[in-house]
Amino acid sequence: MNHIRNFCIIAHIDHGKSTLADRLLQTTGTISDRDMQAQALDDMDLERERGITIKSHAIQMSYKFEGKDYILNLIDTPGHVDFSYEVSRSIAACEGALLIVDASQGIEAQTISNLYLALEHDLEIIPILNKMDLPGAMPEEVSDQIVELIGCDYEDIIPASGKTGLGVDAILAAVVNRIPAPKGDEAAPLQAMIFDSVFNPFRGIIAYYRVKNGVIKKGQKVRFLNTGRDYNADEIGILKMDLSPRNEVRAGDVGYIISGIKQANEVKVGDTITSTENPCEVAIKGFEDVKPMVFAGIYPVDTEDYEELRYSMEKLQLNDSSLVFEPESSAALGFGFRCGFLGMLHMEIIQERLEREFNMTVITTVPNVSYKAYMKKDPEDAFIVNNPSELPDPSGMDRIEEPYIKAQVITKTEYVGAIMTLCIEKRGELQNQVYLTQDRVEITFEMPLAEIVFDFYDRLKSVSRGYASFDYHPIGYKESDLIKMDLLLNGEQVDALSALVHRSNAYDLGKRICVKLRELIPRQQFEIPIQAAIGAKVIARETIKALRKDVTAKCYGGDISRKRKLLEKQKAGKKRMRQVGRVEVPQEAFLAVLKLND
Repeated sequence: MNHIRNFCIIAHIDHGKSTLADRLLQTTGTISDRDMQAQALDDMDLERERGITIKSHAIQMSYKFEGKDYILNLIDTPGHVDFSYEVSRSIAACEGALLIVDASQGIEAQTISNLYLALEHDLEIIPILNKMDLPGAMPEEVSDQIVELIGCDYEDIIPASGKTGLGVDAILAAVVNRIPAPKGDEAAPLQAMIFDSVFNPFRGIIAYYRVKNGVIKKGQKVRFLNTGRDYNADEIGILKMDLSPRNEVRAGDVGYIISGIKQANEVKVGDTITSTENPCEVAIKGFEDVKPMVFAGIYPVDTEDYEELRYSMEKLQLNDSSLVFEPESSAALGFGFRCGFLGMLHMEIIQERLEREFNMTVITTVPNVSYKAYMKKDPEDAFIVNNPSELPDPSGMDRIEEPYIKAQVITKTEYVGAIMTLCIEKRGELQNQVYLTQDRVEITFEMPLAEIVFDFYDRLKSVSRGYASFDYHPIGYKESDLIKMDLLLNGEQVDALSALVHRSNAYDLGKRICVKLRELIPRQQFEIPIQAAIGAKVIARETIKALRKDVTAKCYGGDISRKRKLLEKQKAGKKRMRQVGRVEVPQEAFLAVLKLND
Protein backbone atom coordinates (compact mmCIF):
# COMPACT_ATOMS: atom_id res chain seq x y z
CA MET A 1 0.00 0.00 0.00
CA ASN A 2 2.93 2.37 0.52
CA HIS A 3 3.44 2.36 -3.23
CA ILE A 4 -0.14 3.43 -4.14
CA ARG A 5 -1.15 7.05 -4.71
CA ASN A 6 -4.76 8.10 -5.39
CA PHE A 7 -5.27 11.60 -6.75
CA CYS A 8 -7.70 13.63 -8.85
CA ILE A 9 -7.36 16.70 -11.05
CA ILE A 10 -9.48 19.75 -10.24
CA ALA A 11 -9.68 23.07 -12.08
CA HIS A 12 -12.01 25.61 -13.64
CA ILE A 13 -13.54 24.77 -17.02
CA ASP A 14 -11.03 24.92 -19.91
CA HIS A 15 -7.86 25.22 -17.81
CA GLY A 16 -6.33 22.17 -19.47
CA LYS A 17 -7.10 19.23 -17.11
CA SER A 18 -7.75 16.65 -19.81
CA THR A 19 -4.72 17.68 -21.88
CA LEU A 20 -2.45 17.41 -18.84
CA ALA A 21 -3.98 14.02 -18.00
CA ASP A 22 -3.10 12.91 -21.57
CA ARG A 23 0.56 13.85 -20.97
CA LEU A 24 0.63 11.96 -17.65
CA LEU A 25 -0.73 8.85 -19.40
CA GLN A 26 1.88 9.13 -22.16
CA THR A 27 4.81 9.76 -19.81
CA THR A 28 3.96 6.74 -17.63
CA GLY A 29 3.48 4.58 -20.75
CA THR A 30 -0.14 3.79 -19.83
CA ILE A 31 -1.20 4.62 -23.36
CA SER A 32 1.00 4.08 -26.42
CA ASP A 33 1.76 6.96 -28.78
CA ARG A 34 -0.07 5.08 -31.51
CA ASP A 35 -3.34 4.98 -29.53
CA MET A 36 -2.97 8.54 -28.27
CA GLN A 37 -5.66 11.05 -29.12
CA ALA A 38 -6.64 14.36 -27.56
CA GLN A 39 -8.81 14.06 -24.42
CA ALA A 40 -7.89 10.36 -24.20
CA LEU A 41 -10.03 9.80 -21.10
CA ASP A 42 -13.16 11.43 -22.50
CA ASP A 43 -15.02 8.59 -24.19
CA MET A 44 -18.23 10.39 -25.21
CA ASP A 45 -18.44 12.03 -28.63
CA LEU A 46 -20.22 14.89 -26.92
CA GLU A 47 -17.22 15.54 -24.67
CA ARG A 48 -14.84 15.74 -27.61
CA GLU A 49 -17.11 17.95 -29.69
CA ARG A 50 -17.61 20.49 -26.94
CA GLY A 51 -14.13 20.12 -25.48
CA ILE A 52 -15.55 19.61 -21.98
CA THR A 53 -15.43 16.72 -19.54
CA ILE A 54 -18.89 15.58 -18.45
CA LYS A 55 -18.03 12.46 -16.44
CA SER A 56 -15.07 11.89 -14.17
CA HIS A 57 -12.79 9.10 -15.44
CA ALA A 58 -10.56 6.84 -13.36
CA ILE A 59 -7.40 5.20 -14.71
CA GLN A 60 -4.41 3.41 -13.18
CA MET A 61 -0.82 4.26 -14.16
CA SER A 62 2.42 2.44 -13.27
CA TYR A 63 5.40 4.69 -12.57
CA LYS A 64 9.02 3.91 -11.70
CA PHE A 65 10.50 6.53 -9.37
CA GLU A 66 13.95 6.33 -7.77
CA GLY A 67 14.15 2.61 -8.52
CA LYS A 68 10.77 1.75 -6.95
CA ASP A 69 7.51 0.88 -8.75
CA TYR A 70 4.49 2.98 -7.84
CA ILE A 71 0.82 2.63 -8.75
CA LEU A 72 -0.89 5.95 -9.43
CA ASN A 73 -4.69 6.05 -9.63
CA LEU A 74 -5.77 9.20 -11.45
CA ILE A 75 -9.32 10.54 -11.65
CA ASP A 76 -9.90 13.31 -14.22
CA THR A 77 -12.89 15.48 -13.26
CA PRO A 78 -15.20 17.97 -15.03
CA GLY A 79 -14.70 21.71 -14.53
CA HIS A 80 -18.17 23.10 -15.20
CA VAL A 81 -20.22 24.26 -12.20
CA ASP A 82 -23.12 21.96 -13.24
CA PHE A 83 -20.94 18.86 -12.78
CA SER A 84 -19.42 19.69 -9.40
CA TYR A 85 -21.23 16.60 -8.07
CA GLU A 86 -18.91 14.40 -10.18
CA VAL A 87 -15.97 16.27 -8.62
CA SER A 88 -17.19 15.70 -5.05
CA ARG A 89 -17.43 11.93 -5.69
CA SER A 90 -13.93 11.78 -7.15
CA ILE A 91 -12.52 13.72 -4.20
CA ALA A 92 -14.05 11.22 -1.76
CA ALA A 93 -11.98 8.43 -3.37
CA CYS A 94 -8.60 10.25 -3.22
CA GLU A 95 -5.88 11.42 -0.82
CA GLY A 96 -4.56 14.23 -2.99
CA ALA A 97 -5.54 16.64 -5.73
CA LEU A 98 -3.71 18.46 -8.51
CA LEU A 99 -5.09 22.01 -8.53
CA ILE A 100 -4.56 23.29 -12.06
CA VAL A 101 -4.66 27.01 -12.80
CA ASP A 102 -4.35 28.50 -16.27
CA ALA A 103 -1.29 30.81 -16.27
CA SER A 104 -2.97 33.16 -18.74
CA GLN A 105 -6.37 33.40 -16.98
CA GLY A 106 -5.60 33.08 -13.29
CA ILE A 107 -7.85 31.74 -10.55
CA GLU A 108 -11.55 31.55 -11.46
CA ALA A 109 -14.73 30.89 -9.51
CA GLN A 110 -14.90 27.12 -10.03
CA THR A 111 -11.23 26.74 -9.03
CA ILE A 112 -12.06 28.16 -5.61
CA SER A 113 -15.24 26.10 -5.27
CA ASN A 114 -13.49 22.79 -6.15
CA LEU A 115 -10.57 23.69 -3.90
CA TYR A 116 -12.90 24.07 -0.90
CA LEU A 117 -14.43 20.67 -1.70
CA ALA A 118 -10.92 19.16 -1.63
CA LEU A 119 -9.95 20.93 1.60
CA GLU A 120 -13.10 19.67 3.34
CA HIS A 121 -11.83 16.12 2.69
CA ASP A 122 -8.30 17.02 3.97
CA LEU A 123 -6.67 16.30 0.63
CA GLU A 124 -3.04 17.20 -0.06
CA ILE A 125 -3.15 19.96 -2.72
CA ILE A 126 -0.44 20.22 -5.40
CA PRO A 127 -0.79 23.56 -7.22
CA ILE A 128 0.14 23.52 -10.92
CA LEU A 129 0.52 26.50 -13.24
CA ASN A 130 -0.64 25.17 -16.62
CA LYS A 131 -0.36 26.59 -20.17
CA MET A 132 3.07 28.14 -19.48
CA ASP A 133 3.85 27.95 -23.22
CA LEU A 134 1.20 30.57 -24.09
CA PRO A 135 2.44 34.05 -24.97
CA GLY A 136 -0.21 35.52 -22.65
CA ALA A 137 1.00 33.58 -19.58
CA MET A 138 1.48 35.66 -16.40
CA PRO A 139 3.33 33.27 -14.07
CA GLU A 140 4.26 35.81 -11.37
CA GLU A 141 0.78 37.30 -10.99
CA VAL A 142 -1.01 33.96 -11.01
CA SER A 143 1.54 32.46 -8.57
CA ASP A 144 0.73 35.33 -6.17
CA GLN A 145 -2.98 34.48 -6.47
CA ILE A 146 -2.33 30.77 -5.74
CA VAL A 147 -0.10 31.52 -2.71
CA GLU A 148 -2.75 33.87 -1.34
CA LEU A 149 -5.53 31.33 -1.91
CA ILE A 150 -3.99 28.17 -0.41
CA GLY A 151 -1.10 29.57 1.63
CA CYS A 152 1.62 27.42 0.06
CA ASP A 153 5.21 28.45 -0.78
CA TYR A 154 6.23 29.66 -4.24
CA GLU A 155 8.50 26.60 -4.54
CA ASP A 156 5.48 24.28 -4.21
CA ILE A 157 3.91 25.57 -7.45
CA ILE A 158 4.89 23.46 -10.48
CA PRO A 159 5.03 25.28 -13.84
CA ALA A 160 3.68 22.99 -16.57
CA SER A 161 2.21 22.80 -20.04
CA GLY A 162 -0.16 20.06 -21.18
CA LYS A 163 0.63 20.86 -24.80
CA THR A 164 4.45 20.69 -24.71
CA GLY A 165 4.81 18.26 -21.79
CA LEU A 166 6.75 20.77 -19.65
CA GLY A 167 6.79 19.87 -15.95
CA VAL A 168 5.10 16.46 -16.28
CA ASP A 169 7.99 14.63 -14.57
CA ALA A 170 7.95 17.18 -11.75
CA ILE A 171 4.20 16.57 -11.30
CA LEU A 172 4.66 12.78 -11.11
CA ALA A 173 7.52 13.20 -8.60
CA ALA A 174 5.34 15.54 -6.50
CA VAL A 175 2.47 13.01 -6.56
CA VAL A 176 4.79 10.32 -5.19
CA ASN A 177 6.54 12.56 -2.64
CA ARG A 178 3.76 14.82 -1.41
CA ILE A 179 0.52 12.82 -1.60
CA PRO A 180 0.20 10.40 1.35
CA ALA A 181 -0.21 6.67 0.71
CA PRO A 182 -3.74 5.39 1.40
CA LYS A 183 -4.44 4.18 4.92
CA GLY A 184 -6.27 0.91 5.41
CA ASP A 185 -6.05 -2.51 6.95
CA GLU A 186 -5.93 -5.49 4.59
CA ALA A 187 -6.73 -7.86 7.44
CA ALA A 188 -9.94 -6.00 8.36
CA PRO A 189 -13.37 -6.93 6.90
CA LEU A 190 -13.86 -5.73 3.32
CA GLN A 191 -15.03 -2.12 3.04
CA ALA A 192 -15.12 -0.44 -0.39
CA MET A 193 -16.93 2.69 -1.53
CA ILE A 194 -18.65 2.91 -4.93
CA PHE A 195 -17.83 6.28 -6.51
CA ASP A 196 -19.17 5.70 -10.01
CA SER A 197 -21.02 3.18 -12.18
CA VAL A 198 -21.46 2.64 -15.91
CA PHE A 199 -23.84 0.48 -17.90
CA ASN A 200 -22.60 -2.08 -20.39
CA PRO A 201 -25.35 -3.59 -22.58
CA PHE A 202 -23.65 -7.03 -22.56
CA ARG A 203 -22.35 -7.29 -19.00
CA GLY A 204 -24.80 -5.23 -16.99
CA ILE A 205 -23.72 -2.62 -14.49
CA ILE A 206 -20.01 -2.08 -13.83
CA ALA A 207 -19.40 -0.37 -10.48
CA TYR A 208 -16.16 1.53 -9.78
CA TYR A 209 -15.01 1.51 -6.17
CA ARG A 210 -12.15 2.44 -3.89
CA VAL A 211 -11.17 -0.24 -1.34
CA LYS A 212 -10.73 1.33 2.13
CA ASN A 213 -10.10 -1.85 4.15
CA GLY A 214 -9.75 -5.56 3.40
CA VAL A 215 -9.32 -7.36 0.09
CA ILE A 216 -11.91 -8.14 -2.58
CA LYS A 217 -11.36 -11.48 -4.38
CA LYS A 218 -12.72 -12.84 -7.63
CA GLY A 219 -15.75 -15.13 -7.17
CA GLN A 220 -16.30 -13.94 -3.59
CA LYS A 221 -19.84 -13.23 -2.35
CA VAL A 222 -20.25 -9.51 -1.72
CA ARG A 223 -23.01 -7.41 -0.19
CA PHE A 224 -24.06 -3.87 -1.09
CA LEU A 225 -24.88 -2.36 2.31
CA ASN A 226 -27.34 0.29 1.15
CA THR A 227 -29.65 -2.15 -0.66
CA GLY A 228 -28.73 -5.17 1.49
CA ARG A 229 -28.42 -7.44 -1.56
CA ASP A 230 -25.78 -10.11 -2.11
CA TYR A 231 -23.95 -10.76 -5.40
CA ASN A 232 -21.11 -12.84 -6.77
CA ALA A 233 -18.01 -10.90 -7.79
CA ASP A 234 -17.91 -12.50 -11.27
CA GLU A 235 -15.07 -10.29 -12.41
CA ILE A 236 -12.97 -7.74 -10.55
CA GLY A 237 -9.98 -5.77 -11.69
CA ILE A 238 -8.36 -2.41 -12.10
CA LEU A 239 -9.00 0.40 -14.56
CA LYS A 240 -6.38 0.79 -17.27
CA MET A 241 -7.40 2.25 -20.64
CA ASP A 242 -9.63 -0.84 -20.77
CA LEU A 243 -10.86 -2.95 -17.87
CA SER A 244 -7.98 -5.10 -16.68
CA PRO A 245 -9.12 -8.23 -14.74
CA ARG A 246 -7.32 -9.29 -11.52
CA ASN A 247 -7.84 -12.05 -8.97
CA GLU A 248 -7.90 -9.61 -6.08
CA VAL A 249 -7.98 -5.87 -5.43
CA ARG A 250 -6.40 -4.79 -2.15
CA ALA A 251 -6.95 -1.96 0.34
CA GLY A 252 -6.05 1.49 -0.99
CA ASP A 253 -6.59 0.56 -4.63
CA VAL A 254 -9.26 1.64 -7.10
CA GLY A 255 -11.02 -1.04 -9.17
CA TYR A 256 -14.20 -2.25 -10.80
CA ILE A 257 -16.65 -5.10 -10.16
CA ILE A 258 -19.01 -6.89 -12.57
CA SER A 259 -21.64 -8.98 -10.85
CA GLY A 260 -24.38 -9.32 -13.45
CA ILE A 261 -26.61 -6.57 -12.01
CA LYS A 262 -29.18 -5.48 -14.57
CA GLN A 263 -31.43 -3.16 -12.52
CA ALA A 264 -30.43 0.47 -12.26
CA ASN A 265 -31.81 0.97 -8.75
CA GLU A 266 -29.64 -1.79 -7.24
CA VAL A 267 -26.41 0.21 -7.48
CA LYS A 268 -26.27 3.45 -5.56
CA VAL A 269 -23.24 5.68 -5.89
CA GLY A 270 -21.80 6.25 -2.41
CA ASP A 271 -22.82 2.75 -1.28
CA THR A 272 -20.39 0.44 0.56
CA ILE A 273 -19.38 -3.02 -0.71
CA THR A 274 -18.54 -5.61 1.95
CA SER A 275 -18.21 -9.40 2.06
CA THR A 276 -21.26 -11.53 2.90
CA GLU A 277 -19.35 -13.92 5.28
CA ASN A 278 -17.56 -11.24 7.25
CA PRO A 279 -19.40 -7.92 6.78
CA CYS A 280 -18.01 -4.65 8.14
CA GLU A 281 -19.84 -2.93 11.01
CA VAL A 282 -20.49 0.48 9.46
CA ALA A 283 -20.88 1.87 5.97
CA ILE A 284 -18.31 4.37 4.74
CA LYS A 285 -19.61 7.88 5.08
CA GLY A 286 -19.92 8.70 1.41
CA PHE A 287 -21.35 11.94 0.06
CA GLU A 288 -24.76 13.46 0.52
CA ASP A 289 -27.51 12.97 -2.06
CA VAL A 290 -27.37 15.50 -4.83
CA LYS A 291 -30.06 18.19 -4.89
CA PRO A 292 -31.36 19.12 -8.33
CA MET A 293 -31.55 22.86 -9.02
CA VAL A 294 -33.55 23.07 -12.23
CA PHE A 295 -36.68 21.13 -13.11
CA ALA A 296 -38.13 20.52 -16.57
CA GLY A 297 -40.56 18.09 -18.15
CA ILE A 298 -39.23 15.67 -20.77
CA TYR A 299 -41.90 14.13 -23.00
CA PRO A 300 -41.66 11.69 -25.92
CA VAL A 301 -42.84 13.15 -29.25
CA ASP A 302 -44.84 9.94 -29.75
CA THR A 303 -46.87 8.95 -26.70
CA GLU A 304 -46.24 5.27 -27.54
CA ASP A 305 -42.52 5.77 -26.78
CA TYR A 306 -43.23 6.51 -23.10
CA GLU A 307 -41.98 3.15 -21.76
CA GLU A 308 -38.93 3.28 -24.00
CA LEU A 309 -38.15 6.76 -22.67
CA ARG A 310 -38.39 5.46 -19.09
CA TYR A 311 -35.96 2.65 -19.95
CA SER A 312 -33.54 5.12 -21.57
CA MET A 313 -33.68 7.48 -18.57
CA GLU A 314 -32.91 4.61 -16.16
CA LYS A 315 -29.86 3.64 -18.22
CA LEU A 316 -28.75 7.25 -18.31
CA GLN A 317 -29.17 7.54 -14.55
CA LEU A 318 -26.52 4.85 -14.10
CA ASN A 319 -23.96 6.90 -15.95
CA ASP A 320 -25.13 10.09 -14.31
CA SER A 321 -26.53 9.54 -10.84
CA SER A 322 -27.30 13.24 -10.44
CA LEU A 323 -30.28 12.90 -12.82
CA VAL A 324 -33.56 12.66 -10.88
CA PHE A 325 -36.90 11.94 -12.56
CA GLU A 326 -40.49 10.98 -11.78
CA PRO A 327 -43.53 10.39 -14.04
CA GLU A 328 -45.97 13.25 -14.73
CA SER A 329 -48.61 14.06 -17.30
CA SER A 330 -49.62 17.23 -19.10
CA ALA A 331 -52.82 18.10 -20.94
CA ALA A 332 -50.80 19.42 -23.86
CA LEU A 333 -48.07 16.79 -24.13
CA GLY A 334 -49.47 13.54 -22.68
CA PHE A 335 -47.31 11.34 -20.45
CA GLY A 336 -43.69 12.14 -19.68
CA PHE A 337 -41.25 12.74 -16.83
CA ARG A 338 -40.48 15.60 -14.48
CA CYS A 339 -36.68 15.70 -14.33
CA GLY A 340 -34.34 17.43 -11.92
CA PHE A 341 -31.03 18.75 -13.29
CA LEU A 342 -28.03 20.42 -11.67
CA GLY A 343 -28.15 23.32 -14.13
CA MET A 344 -28.89 24.37 -17.68
CA LEU A 345 -25.80 22.76 -19.25
CA HIS A 346 -26.65 19.50 -17.48
CA MET A 347 -30.18 19.66 -18.93
CA GLU A 348 -28.83 20.30 -22.44
CA ILE A 349 -26.36 17.40 -22.17
CA ILE A 350 -29.06 14.96 -20.93
CA GLN A 351 -31.37 15.90 -23.80
CA GLU A 352 -28.54 15.47 -26.31
CA ARG A 353 -27.50 12.10 -24.83
CA LEU A 354 -31.09 10.81 -24.99
CA GLU A 355 -31.17 11.66 -28.68
CA ARG A 356 -27.73 10.26 -29.50
CA GLU A 357 -27.32 7.23 -27.29
CA PHE A 358 -30.93 6.03 -27.19
CA ASN A 359 -32.36 7.52 -30.38
CA MET A 360 -35.21 9.19 -28.48
CA THR A 361 -36.74 12.37 -29.87
CA VAL A 362 -38.04 14.35 -26.90
CA ILE A 363 -39.76 17.63 -26.14
CA THR A 364 -38.43 19.59 -23.16
CA THR A 365 -40.70 22.07 -21.38
CA VAL A 366 -39.66 25.40 -19.90
CA PRO A 367 -37.26 24.78 -16.99
CA ASN A 368 -38.18 26.06 -13.54
CA VAL A 369 -37.13 25.59 -9.91
CA SER A 370 -39.05 24.20 -6.91
CA TYR A 371 -40.97 26.59 -4.66
CA LYS A 372 -42.55 26.26 -1.22
CA ALA A 373 -46.19 27.30 -0.83
CA TYR A 374 -47.73 27.85 2.61
CA MET A 375 -51.52 27.67 3.06
CA LYS A 376 -53.53 30.00 5.34
CA LYS A 377 -55.13 27.12 7.23
CA ASP A 378 -51.70 25.68 8.12
CA PRO A 379 -49.05 28.42 7.77
CA GLU A 380 -46.23 26.21 9.15
CA ASP A 381 -46.59 23.28 6.76
CA ALA A 382 -44.81 23.78 3.41
CA PHE A 383 -46.17 22.40 0.17
CA ILE A 384 -43.42 21.80 -2.45
CA VAL A 385 -44.33 23.08 -5.93
CA ASN A 386 -42.12 21.67 -8.71
CA ASN A 387 -44.42 22.61 -11.54
CA PRO A 388 -46.45 25.84 -11.94
CA SER A 389 -49.57 23.78 -12.67
CA GLU A 390 -49.36 22.28 -9.14
CA LEU A 391 -49.71 25.70 -7.50
CA PRO A 392 -52.70 25.71 -5.12
CA ASP A 393 -55.52 28.27 -5.38
CA PRO A 394 -54.07 31.74 -4.56
CA SER A 395 -57.07 32.69 -2.39
CA GLY A 396 -56.20 30.01 0.18
CA MET A 397 -52.45 30.65 0.06
CA ASP A 398 -50.57 32.46 2.79
CA ARG A 399 -47.19 33.01 1.04
CA ILE A 400 -44.73 31.54 -1.47
CA GLU A 401 -41.01 31.11 -0.83
CA GLU A 402 -38.43 30.63 -3.58
CA PRO A 403 -34.90 29.21 -3.40
CA TYR A 404 -32.05 31.72 -3.15
CA ILE A 405 -28.40 31.22 -4.03
CA LYS A 406 -25.15 32.90 -3.16
CA ALA A 407 -23.40 33.67 -6.44
CA GLN A 408 -19.72 34.51 -6.84
CA VAL A 409 -18.58 36.20 -10.01
CA ILE A 410 -14.87 36.73 -10.68
CA THR A 411 -14.14 39.20 -13.46
CA LYS A 412 -11.87 41.94 -14.74
CA THR A 413 -12.50 45.36 -13.17
CA GLU A 414 -13.62 46.98 -16.45
CA TYR A 415 -16.76 44.78 -16.59
CA VAL A 416 -17.92 45.33 -12.99
CA GLY A 417 -20.55 47.92 -13.94
CA ALA A 418 -22.18 45.78 -16.65
CA ILE A 419 -22.22 42.69 -14.42
CA MET A 420 -23.78 44.60 -11.49
CA THR A 421 -26.48 45.95 -13.80
CA LEU A 422 -27.23 42.39 -14.99
CA CYS A 423 -27.38 41.00 -11.44
CA ILE A 424 -29.64 43.80 -10.19
CA GLU A 425 -31.94 43.28 -13.20
CA LYS A 426 -32.13 39.63 -12.10
CA ARG A 427 -33.27 40.73 -8.59
CA GLY A 428 -29.81 40.18 -7.09
CA GLU A 429 -28.57 41.94 -3.94
CA LEU A 430 -24.90 42.87 -3.77
CA GLN A 431 -23.25 41.36 -0.66
CA ASN A 432 -19.55 41.91 -1.12
CA GLN A 433 -16.86 43.05 -3.51
CA VAL A 434 -13.22 41.97 -3.07
CA TYR A 435 -10.26 42.92 -5.26
CA LEU A 436 -8.16 39.77 -5.69
CA THR A 437 -5.51 41.69 -7.67
CA GLN A 438 -5.45 45.16 -9.21
CA ASP A 439 -7.58 44.15 -12.17
CA ARG A 440 -9.51 41.11 -10.90
CA VAL A 441 -12.49 41.47 -8.62
CA GLU A 442 -14.76 38.95 -6.89
CA ILE A 443 -18.39 40.10 -6.56
CA THR A 444 -20.77 38.20 -4.27
CA PHE A 445 -24.55 38.39 -4.76
CA GLU A 446 -27.62 36.82 -3.25
CA MET A 447 -30.24 36.21 -5.90
CA PRO A 448 -33.23 33.94 -6.66
CA LEU A 449 -32.25 30.67 -8.34
CA ALA A 450 -35.15 31.07 -10.81
CA GLU A 451 -33.42 34.12 -12.31
CA ILE A 452 -30.24 32.26 -13.28
CA VAL A 453 -32.11 29.29 -14.75
CA PHE A 454 -32.82 30.95 -18.06
CA ASP A 455 -30.20 33.02 -19.78
CA PHE A 456 -28.08 34.38 -16.93
CA TYR A 457 -24.91 32.44 -17.74
CA ASP A 458 -24.99 33.34 -21.46
CA ARG A 459 -25.63 37.01 -20.75
CA LEU A 460 -22.89 37.10 -18.11
CA LYS A 461 -20.43 35.76 -20.68
CA SER A 462 -21.51 38.30 -23.30
CA VAL A 463 -21.40 41.41 -21.05
CA SER A 464 -17.94 40.39 -19.80
CA ARG A 465 -16.66 39.24 -23.24
CA GLY A 466 -16.16 35.77 -21.80
CA TYR A 467 -13.91 36.91 -18.93
CA ALA A 468 -16.31 36.46 -16.02
CA SER A 469 -16.46 33.11 -14.24
CA PHE A 470 -19.43 32.11 -12.15
CA ASP A 471 -20.13 29.74 -9.29
CA TYR A 472 -23.06 29.41 -6.90
CA HIS A 473 -24.42 27.44 -3.96
CA PRO A 474 -27.94 27.36 -2.44
CA ILE A 475 -28.58 29.25 0.80
CA GLY A 476 -32.23 28.36 1.48
CA TYR A 477 -35.69 29.79 0.77
CA LYS A 478 -36.97 33.36 1.09
CA GLU A 479 -40.48 34.79 0.82
CA SER A 480 -41.25 36.37 -2.55
CA ASP A 481 -44.11 38.08 -4.38
CA LEU A 482 -44.69 35.44 -7.05
CA ILE A 483 -47.67 34.94 -9.31
CA LYS A 484 -48.59 32.27 -11.82
CA MET A 485 -48.72 33.43 -15.43
CA ASP A 486 -50.71 31.27 -17.84
CA LEU A 487 -50.56 31.26 -21.63
CA LEU A 488 -53.74 30.82 -23.62
CA LEU A 489 -53.78 29.75 -27.25
CA ASN A 490 -57.11 30.17 -28.95
CA GLY A 491 -58.71 30.56 -25.50
CA GLU A 492 -57.28 27.27 -24.18
CA GLN A 493 -54.59 27.16 -21.51
CA VAL A 494 -51.25 25.51 -22.43
CA ASP A 495 -50.01 24.05 -19.14
CA ALA A 496 -46.53 23.33 -20.53
CA LEU A 497 -45.95 27.08 -21.01
CA SER A 498 -47.15 28.29 -17.58
CA ALA A 499 -44.55 29.95 -15.38
CA LEU A 500 -44.21 31.33 -11.86
CA VAL A 501 -42.85 34.86 -12.16
CA HIS A 502 -42.19 37.82 -9.90
CA ARG A 503 -45.04 40.35 -10.00
CA SER A 504 -42.73 43.15 -11.18
CA ASN A 505 -41.60 41.11 -14.22
CA ALA A 506 -44.97 39.65 -15.21
CA TYR A 507 -46.21 42.30 -17.68
CA ASP A 508 -42.92 42.64 -19.52
CA LEU A 509 -42.36 38.87 -19.66
CA GLY A 510 -45.94 38.17 -20.77
CA LYS A 511 -45.66 40.63 -23.66
CA ARG A 512 -42.30 39.22 -24.81
CA ILE A 513 -43.46 35.59 -24.70
CA CYS A 514 -46.56 36.44 -26.75
CA VAL A 515 -44.46 38.22 -29.39
CA LYS A 516 -42.02 35.30 -29.53
CA LEU A 517 -44.82 32.72 -29.88
CA ARG A 518 -46.42 34.76 -32.67
CA GLU A 519 -43.15 34.41 -34.63
CA LEU A 520 -42.79 30.68 -33.95
CA ILE A 521 -46.30 29.26 -34.25
CA PRO A 522 -47.15 28.65 -37.92
CA ARG A 523 -50.25 30.32 -39.32
CA GLN A 524 -53.34 28.13 -39.33
CA GLN A 525 -56.49 28.20 -41.40
CA PHE A 526 -58.17 30.19 -38.64
CA GLU A 527 -57.15 33.20 -36.56
CA ILE A 528 -55.32 32.41 -33.30
CA PRO A 529 -55.21 34.78 -30.34
CA ILE A 530 -52.18 34.32 -28.02
CA GLN A 531 -52.79 35.68 -24.53
CA ALA A 532 -50.79 35.89 -21.31
CA ALA A 533 -53.02 35.93 -18.24
CA ILE A 534 -52.73 36.19 -14.48
CA GLY A 535 -55.80 34.43 -13.09
CA ALA A 536 -58.71 35.80 -15.14
CA LYS A 537 -56.90 39.02 -16.12
CA VAL A 538 -55.28 39.09 -19.58
CA ILE A 539 -52.06 41.13 -19.46
CA ALA A 540 -50.80 40.75 -23.06
CA ARG A 541 -52.15 39.66 -26.43
CA GLU A 542 -50.88 38.98 -29.93
CA THR A 543 -52.84 37.58 -32.89
CA ILE A 544 -51.77 35.17 -35.65
CA LYS A 545 -53.64 35.88 -38.87
CA ALA A 546 -55.42 33.08 -40.72
CA LEU A 547 -54.08 31.22 -43.77
CA ARG A 548 -55.23 28.54 -46.20
CA LYS A 549 -52.76 25.93 -47.44
CA ASP A 550 -53.25 23.09 -49.94
CA VAL A 551 -50.20 20.89 -50.65
CA THR A 552 -51.81 18.80 -53.41
CA ALA A 553 -52.85 21.82 -55.51
CA LYS A 554 -50.04 21.23 -58.00
CA CYS A 555 -51.07 17.59 -58.65
CA TYR A 556 -53.63 17.71 -61.43
CA GLY A 557 -54.39 14.26 -62.83
CA GLY A 558 -51.68 11.58 -62.75
CA ASP A 559 -51.22 8.73 -60.31
CA ILE A 560 -52.71 8.85 -56.80
CA SER A 561 -49.26 7.88 -55.38
CA ARG A 562 -47.96 11.36 -56.25
CA LYS A 563 -50.58 12.95 -54.05
CA ARG A 564 -50.00 10.34 -51.35
CA LYS A 565 -46.26 11.06 -51.38
CA LEU A 566 -46.88 14.77 -50.81
CA LEU A 567 -49.36 14.05 -48.03
CA GLU A 568 -46.95 11.60 -46.33
CA LYS A 569 -44.22 14.23 -46.49
CA GLN A 570 -46.53 16.73 -44.85
CA LYS A 571 -47.48 14.18 -42.19
CA ALA A 572 -43.82 13.55 -41.25
CA GLY A 573 -43.36 17.28 -40.66
CA LYS A 574 -46.46 17.42 -38.48
CA LYS A 575 -45.23 14.59 -36.26
CA ARG A 576 -42.87 16.92 -34.42
CA MET A 577 -45.67 19.34 -33.78
CA ARG A 578 -48.08 19.01 -30.95
CA GLN A 579 -51.82 19.46 -31.03
CA VAL A 580 -52.79 21.91 -28.32
CA GLY A 581 -56.49 22.41 -28.65
CA ARG A 582 -56.64 23.04 -32.35
CA VAL A 583 -53.33 24.89 -32.61
CA GLU A 584 -50.06 23.26 -33.55
CA VAL A 585 -47.19 24.33 -31.32
CA PRO A 586 -43.70 23.52 -32.65
CA GLN A 587 -41.11 22.26 -30.18
CA GLU A 588 -39.10 25.50 -30.56
CA ALA A 589 -42.02 27.35 -28.95
CA PHE A 590 -41.68 25.37 -25.72
CA LEU A 591 -38.08 26.54 -25.42
CA ALA A 592 -38.66 30.03 -26.81
CA VAL A 593 -39.06 31.42 -23.33
CA LEU A 594 -35.37 30.67 -22.71
CA LYS A 595 -34.16 32.80 -25.58
CA LEU A 596 -36.28 35.90 -25.10
CA ASN A 597 -33.28 38.22 -25.26
CA ASP A 598 -32.02 37.00 -28.63
